[in-house]
Amino acid sequence: MQVEEELIWPKTGYKAMVSKFDRFMYEHVYTRYHSEHCVYLTKSNYGNYIKLLLYVDDMLVVGSNMQEINVIKGKLANSFAMKDLGAAKQILGMRITRDRKNHKLMLS
Repeated sequence: MQVEEELIWPKTGYKAMVSKFDRFMYEHVYTRYHSEHCVYLTKSNYGNYIKLLLYVDDMLVVGSNMQEINVIKGKLANSFAMKDLGAAKQILGMRITRDRKNHKLMLS
C-alpha cells in the first residue's frame, strides 16, 4: 500500500500529516513503538496482530489475519488518499520473499 504523496504531503505539511496519522492510529487502538516512531502495532482479543510500518510515502501492513488487514486498509483508504499496490515485493530497497508453506518472510 502506498500513500499518494502528491495528494497528502504538500496540502497538509509533513508535521500536520504525521499528527493526523498518529491520531488515526491511536483512535483505532494501535500503539506506536517507542524505539521506532514509524511502526505501529495492534493485537486483537483472538491473538491476531497487525503491524503497520510507515516510511515517508510507503506503508507496509503485515499481520496474522487477512480479514483484519483488509479492514484497517479500508479505514485508512477512507481517511487518506491511498493506493493499494497489493502484496509487497520490496520495501526500502530490500526484496521480500515469502515461504507460505512455512509461514515465513525473508528480506534480502
